[in-house]
Amino acid sequence: MSMSEPTRLALPTSLPAIEPGQVWLAGAGPGDPGLLTLLAAKGLSEADVIVHDALVNEDCLKLARSGAVLEYAGKRGGKPSAKQRDISLRLVELAKAGHRVLRLKGGDPFVFGRGGEEALTLIEHGVPFRIVPGITAGIGGLAYAGIPVTHREVNHAVTFLTGHDSSGVVPDRIDWDAIGRGSPVIVMYMAMKHMGQITANLMSAGRRADEPVAFVCNAATPQQTVLETTLARAEADMLAAGIEPPAIVVIGEVVRLRPSLDWLGAMSGRKLLPDPFGTDRKDTA
Repeated sequence: MSMSEPTRLALPTSLPAIEPGQVWLAGAGPGDPGLLTLLAAKGLSEADVIVHDALVNEDCLKLARSGAVLEYAGKRGGKPSAKQRDISLRLVELAKAGHRVLRLKGGDPFVFGRGGEEALTLIEHGVPFRIVPGITAGIGGLAYAGIPVTHREVNHAVTFLTGHDSSGVVPDRIDWDAIGRGSPVIVMYMAMKHMGQITANLMSAGRRADEPVAFVCNAATPQQTVLETTLARAEADMLAAGIEPPAIVVIGEVVRLRPSLDWLGAMSGRKLLPDPFGTDRKDTA
């Protein structure tokens, strides 16, 4: 049997179009351009101006139509960044000028992405908008590391949290005791700066010092690296490894599944284990 050429993907004609004076608040996913939604890809092909974050993969931006203007509006901790209010008002300005505007964010705009703040500013100024969800790094990035956020042998709940608030400190509104006691798996965004305090808070709440932890840096990109450690060793091992943001941090027994589910590693020759927990159980309905 001969191999035929793959069929080129055509976007469905039923997808909506960006209208002049409209803003799409869209997620680009955690890195791999293949994780863009069809709607986000269509937005890239139609927008006059694309206002993008630092975490948007440059390969995603290559899908922009010829002649589109790319505006950088990234916010990175510890580095000079545009103020959020200025970014929001820039979207208003561009839309009021009649441009078709795509606001492209890494991950999902409504998961620690300030999408709600920008949408409220658009409402304040009477600018029409559409929300285009994306694959958040706390799910898609971990999947690229071979770590599921849920597994029947481990957890029936997962908590997503941010490691710092708008002032740059560990959020004091997080009930660390409740999360430490009640959440079997914790996925943290923007947590590296305060890792020592966060791990101390969780161990004070009763989490085991030897509980598995993984850092997934530059998730779903060719530069992806994964550090596996424990709750007690997390800060020291992170510093020793010299890893830097952006990173997703996951705490919980799901990390033990990585030797079995590291599908990217398997492509490079890693032998995957069929029974990560040593239970030798068969799948049940």
